[in-house]
Amino acid sequence: MKKLLIILIFFVSTSVFSFEKTTNFTFDKFQSAQKNDKTIVVNAWNKSCTVCASQSKIFAEAINDFKDVEFLFYEQTKHKNIAKELNIKFWTTIVVYKGDKEITREIGLNKKEDIYKLIKKGI
Repeated sequence: MKKLLIILIFFVSTSVFSFEKTTNFTFDKFQSAQKNDKTIVVNAWNKSCTVCASQSKIFAEAINDFKDVEFLFYEQTKHKNIAKELNIKFWTTIVVYKGDKEITREIGLNKKEDIYKLIKKGI
């Protein structure tokens, strides 16, 4: 019984804190969206970050709710060139652009209403 409880706790804890997110950011996509004066949301994440995991769930909804927004994600530790170019120093950073102009950036937001409010600043 104890083994079953330990296995159950392990399964629940890993499924709560893990998430599937991939890097879809490319400079070509970013620059194309800028040239087309689109609203762009860039999110830096790390796979071991629990705040990043909660952001991921919110962004999954936001992609459906904001059809005209370009969402670009990258893993901070694996893509240091992106971080350097956009001056993003921390996981959980969300940067909103309108065309080639940076509108706002925040670190560590993990509530849907806060992230949606941030996205709307670029619309």
